[in-house]
Amino acid sequence: MLYSAEIENNQSVCPKCNHHMRLTARRRLDLFLDPSPREEIGATLAPVDVLKFRDMKRYKERLLEAQKKTGERDAIVVMHGALKEMPIVACAFEFNFIGGSMGSVVGERFVRGVNVCLERHIPLVCFSASGGARMQEGLLALLQMSKTAAALARLGEHGIPYISVLTDPTTGGVAASLAMVADVIIGEPKALVGFTGARVIAQTVREKLPEGFQRSEFLLTHGAIDMIVERRELRDRISAMLEMLTRKSESAAGASGSNASYF
Repeated sequence: MLYSAEIENNQSVCPKCNHHMRLTARRRLDLFLDPSPREEIGATLAPVDVLKFRDMKRYKERLLEAQKKTGERDAIVVMHGALKEMPIVACAFEFNFIGGSMGSVVGERFVRGVNVCLERHIPLVCFSASGGARMQEGLLALLQMSKTAAALARLGEHGIPYISVLTDPTTGGVAASLAMVADVIIGEPKALVGFTGARVIAQTVREKLPEGFQRSEFLLTHGAIDMIVERRELRDRISAMLEMLTRKSESAAGASGSNASYF
C-alpha cells in the first residue's frame, strides 16, 4: 500500500521498488524548473484538421476529447525558465494527449523553443514521452521529424547545448528525430525507448529478440544513450552538465573569435 502524498513527495517514484511513474508535462516542468521566472512558448498555437481525417472518430473529436482530458491544446509544453538560476528552455511531452503524438503544433512549438535558445544563447532540455508522429495529420506530421532535426542542427552550429531525457515511453518519429540527436541523451530507469513495437520487429526479422531490448538499461549497455539518471537526481545532474557544457562552448567561441560550432 502506497499513500498518494508519499508518492507526490517522491516525484511519482515508488519508494518501495523505485518504479518511475509517468508524469504530466506541467508536473514534469514544475519539478525541473525554478518556480520563476517562467514564460510559455507557443501557448496560443492549436492543431487544425487540415486533412478532414476520420477513422472511428473525426480528428476534431479526438482533439476536443484530448484537450478536455489534459487541459492542454496539444501534446507538448515549451517553457522559457531557469534551472538553478541558469536561463534555459525546457520542453515536456504530454503523453495523455493522443499518446504524446507529434503533429504540426508540436513541431512548431519545439522549433520556437529552439529559436529562443538561438536568440538568447541558452541551453535546451527536452523530456520526451511519445508514441510517434500523429497519423491523423499524415505527411504534415512526418515533416516535423526533419523540421525539428534541422532546428537542432542550427543549435549545434552555434555551440548551444541540447540535452534529451527519454522517459517512458519514447517511440516512433520522436525517438527517430529530436529525442536521439542531442549532445547528451539521458534515460530514466526502465523507460521504454524504440522506433516501433517489439511484436512488429519480431514479425519482420523473424528472430527472437533479447529480453528488455527496448529499455533504457539495454540501450545504455549498447551505447545508444549516455547515462541513466533517476528522476530525483535529474535537476542536479543536468544543472551540473549544462554549466560545464556552457563554459566549454563559451571558451571555444572566445578562442575562435566567433560563434564557431563546438558540438
